[in-house]
Amino acid sequence: MGAAEQAYLPERRGAGADPVAGRPWRIALLPGDGVGPEVVGATVRLLRALEASLDGVRFDFREHPAGAAEYVHSGNALPDETFAACRRADAVLLGAMGLPDVRRPDGRELTPQIDLRERLDLYAGIRPVRLYHAQDSPLKRAVAGGIDFVLVRENCEGLFSARLAPSDPTSGEVRDVMRITRRGAERVCRTAFELARRRRGLCALVDKANVLPSMVYFRSVFEEVARDFPDVRRNHFYVDAMALYLVQRPQAFDVLVTENMFGDILSDLSAGLVGGMGVAPSADLGEECGVFQPAHGTAPDIAGRGVANPVATVLSAAMMLEWLGGPATRRGAALIRHAVEAALADPENRTPDLGGRLGTEEMTDRIIEKL
Repeated sequence: MGAAEQAYLPERRGAGADPVAGRPWRIALLPGDGVGPEVVGATVRLLRALEASLDGVRFDFREHPAGAAEYVHSGNALPDETFAACRRADAVLLGAMGLPDVRRPDGRELTPQIDLRERLDLYAGIRPVRLYHAQDSPLKRAVAGGIDFVLVRENCEGLFSARLAPSDPTSGEVRDVMRITRRGAERVCRTAFELARRRRGLCALVDKANVLPSMVYFRSVFEEVARDFPDVRRNHFYVDAMALYLVQRPQAFDVLVTENMFGDILSDLSAGLVGGMGVAPSADLGEECGVFQPAHGTAPDIAGRGVANPVATVLSAAMMLEWLGGPATRRGAALIRHAVEAALADPENRTPDLGGRLGTEEMTDRIIEKL
């Protein structure tokens, strides 16, 4: 099954139709900071080109402020008006947010993208990992050729659950709490099994159940959910072992589900197997809302130079079209993935992060040509 035909999201409940004639898809744009505006702008240009190929599909893009620059400007990294616009939209396309030198009074970087996940209850973080060209992997080509799996990360609890709790460094002790609830574990495990059913029928839990009681509990919920999916093969791996196996035999995996922090770490490791963060898309999904963004950060060291890789954002837009769920938008997702695959087939024409010399706009032009 090729990239365009492979499923990267679970089937969305209640989806299945494009908007009524005359009503475009309402997409909230949050370009954010650093290279975010560059890659979002490039992706919007591609989506506009795609409209000509999709009968009856149109997009209504509305840009809204959020991020570190907005925090400096207004004192609020996620203004109420922006949050309300995200709730109203059919989907949200986000660039990247946060800057190393813009921090909260307690020293932490701004993370409005995490605030958005939690406030919209976007509990399922979907991180597809696919190798488009063997040259882009640091692994042996014989091993790297079959990398195509999806990491499903629980987004709203785990070790991130206490991130906003007050702390007193002068006390000599600061604690972060690993919080696992039945509701949180059950719904993310169910999402992973539903996705595995649409793919190759393999679902593996990544935990630390040999040490942590919270992970023993997570595993017990995983096993309960598994009973509803007898057609899906399941397995379990400790997170440290999984870090090893992803390097040794990444082609063996299909869908992985894990806790918030473990998922945060493994998603970056996984991106490194297929070319880096510039080709790593993501989706944060809830029951009603979806936010789509490249997995990379704001990259302030290259911001404004026009060399950021747009592929991760373009592939995130393909996930957005798949999630919207109409026949035409699903076709659009397939067209984008085909175009990316065709564009990356030439190892000479890449952005600098992939060893090439193309700029953001030139790379976008190549993908549009392949549409």
